Amino acid sequence: MRAKKLINRALGSTTGYELRKIGARPSRKAVREGDRLLEAPVFILSTVRSGSTLLRVVLDSHSRIFSPHEVHLADLDVVSKSKYSDLALRELGLAGDRLRYLLWDRILHRELAASGKDILVNKTPSDVFIVEQIVECWSDARFIFLLRHPAAIAASRHRARPQDSVERNARKVREYGEALERARRTYPGLTVRYEELASEPERVTRELCAFLGVEWEARMLEYGRFAHGRYRVGLGDWTENIKSGRVQPPAPPPAEIPPGLDDLCVAWGYLPAGARSPSPQVAEPAASPPR
Repeated sequence: MRAKKLINRALGSTTGYELRKIGARPSRKAVREGDRLLEAPVFILSTVRSGSTLLRVVLDSHSRIFSPHEVHLADLDVVSKSKYSDLALRELGLAGDRLRYLLWDRILHRELAASGKDILVNKTPSDVFIVEQIVECWSDARFIFLLRHPAAIAASRHRARPQDSVERNARKVREYGEALERARRTYPGLTVRYEELASEPERVTRELCAFLGVEWEARMLEYGRFAHGRYRVGLGDWTENIKSGRVQPPAPPPAEIPPGLDDLCVAWGYLPAGARSPSPQVAEPAASPPR
């Protein structure tokens, strides 16, 4: 019994958790009324360079859907700087990640409220590395999984970061892709392909609207009529295609697939199963989003 008390005291002082019995997994207190203002937020989960900015501005053009620029939740945190604030936060039930989640919720709810709309769709590629935390923060979170041919992703990333070697480029694409595939296997949601969004935008946007529970609006196909935030590096991919204000047909994928990406091509249906080459199992989640 004394050991249990000591463990609970140590855990409580650092994380806000406590053990119900020695060897049990930590349990978190139920979310209190007022802890969450944002209801049923939607998250676009994707790799980098997969057309997520296009999907964002198309959805943001709907009269009921607000999709802000990249917020980078994974990089937002709160630090308590003294034992007195630690004590106060524990007394308020805001120890550990609870304060961080409160910050996430307030930021996104603030922007949604300012937009005058009622559905929030958040998009930042690094969200694929914090899906478990997103679900812990918002138990009613919904997901849109955005896929693109891995070879096309690698080619696009190489154009954006020519200083990276071919091997490093493919490795980064694989890290994002594996995290995205883990999420697809774990959580329900709607899978959308960039190639289909770009070539059949009306059909795909109708599917998206049905998933989100809103009526389809033709204005989504002319997103250039609406403001979507400033065109700035670090807040999305503002290529000339995006700046055109209209959905542009996709380019064909590269003929060659960089080493290490064929398994993702198979998993996402871009290659038949027989084309797969030996590769390691899907890796464990990365400790932090790779750059």
